[in-house]
Amino acid sequence: MKQGVNTRLSIMMFLQFFLWGAWFATLGKCLADNSLGLLGGGAYGSAPLAAMIAPLFLGLIADRFFPSQIVMGVLLIIGGIVLALAPGAAETAKPFYAIVVEVTEEATAAAKAAEEAPDNKELADAAAEAEAALIDATSSATPKGNVVVWLFIAHMLCYMPTLGLSNTIAFTNISDQNDFPKIRVWGTIGWIVAGLIVGFMGWSASFNMFYLAAASSVLLGVFSFTLPHTPPPAKDKPLDIKTLFMVDALKLMADPPFFVFVLCSTLICIPLAYYYGLTSNLLGQVGFDAPASTMTIGQMSEIFFMLLMPLCFARLGVKKMLAIGMLAWVVRYGLWGWAFGQTGVMLSAPIFAGILLHGICYDFFFVTGMIYTDKKAKPEVRSQAQSLIVMLTQGLGLGLGAQAFGYWTTKCTVDGALDWSKFWYAPAAFAGVVMVAFLALFWDKKVEEPETPVAAS
Repeated sequence: MKQGVNTRLSIMMFLQFFLWGAWFATLGKCLADNSLGLLGGGAYGSAPLAAMIAPLFLGLIADRFFPSQIVMGVLLIIGGIVLALAPGAAETAKPFYAIVVEVTEEATAAAKAAEEAPDNKELADAAAEAEAALIDATSSATPKGNVVVWLFIAHMLCYMPTLGLSNTIAFTNISDQNDFPKIRVWGTIGWIVAGLIVGFMGWSASFNMFYLAAASSVLLGVFSFTLPHTPPPAKDKPLDIKTLFMVDALKLMADPPFFVFVLCSTLICIPLAYYYGLTSNLLGQVGFDAPASTMTIGQMSEIFFMLLMPLCFARLGVKKMLAIGMLAWVVRYGLWGWAFGQTGVMLSAPIFAGILLHGICYDFFFVTGMIYTDKKAKPEVRSQAQSLIVMLTQGLGLGLGAQAFGYWTTKCTVDGALDWSKFWYAPAAFAGVVMVAFLALFWDKKVEEPETPVAAS
């Protein structure tokens, strides 16, 4: 019985991250190669935005009225249908944005020429005409591009709540928390398989990857109805506005260790956005032929460290696990900052090592955080608590990070070239400050005790 449940939960995790990995990892390349690079900010911003909004719905619906597996199934089917509309919208927008790209280059060249010869009226008039043409082209393209971005947002509004729901379903239906890493590792495998399929099919810059993701979303939605029954833990309890805003989960913040954990989790996601935003560009700059495939090596390392987690919990405890996860971010970005200015293997090896560190970066911090949250929350608010963490980390944290790395990219770009060394040292330093603060302020003696379920072997 236990094995059958764990198998179904593993399939759930596989499909959950397969559908996300099928399109999100190479979204930037796909948009850029199809003249839609200007939509990248809005497209990548869909995930943090959805992560901020979705839990408000989730805390009310999943915990109060409907079984978690039913809510998850409905959301994924709707989300899959919405994502299937994205390729058509993108094809419609593509020619308009191709004109914008062309006119932007002309306007930039005209403006530079006029700046170099300020007394030349002919060049000044040409620059003004080019600027007007750019405004017209952008005005024509923007409505078409907005449709694409809103489809991504709508899909992510459906998808993001399922991250918390899948954790709730898993934790509710496993008898031993040591089983969770073994189940969650299939999510990592799903992400890897999706990336390999997209790369093998040559879809990294093709809209076909959205159809693959959409189909897997609908498939998981249907499969969700077969998952173990996970009743709403707060059913038949009085409803008030506090529930909608996750006040029950927010009360956990009154516990100092949990507050420190939540604050540091949110802050560490700011440098995380740098990884998602520019790693594929970094690999291409260094000379890796297949950035998407190379990045899957990071997920492969996740599998190794995920399987080690029960042993590490028993030996290290929550605080050291979380701190090691933060330290890995410092080392990764520090290596990347140092690598530029080097040549040959001294350039490529640190970049590759940083990719390999992804297993520690993710597992030791984020998966440990999921388990820690589950241990701190009472059953009736467990779904809210998991959703709160998703909202603050993948919503607020990544949202702030996206703004930060966009600003920092501009500041580190000189004459069209990005100073990669300067760029990567900033998130390394920021992650280091967060790690030191966490080590100084976090201590949860009760959870660190060796008799906790996670540490038991």
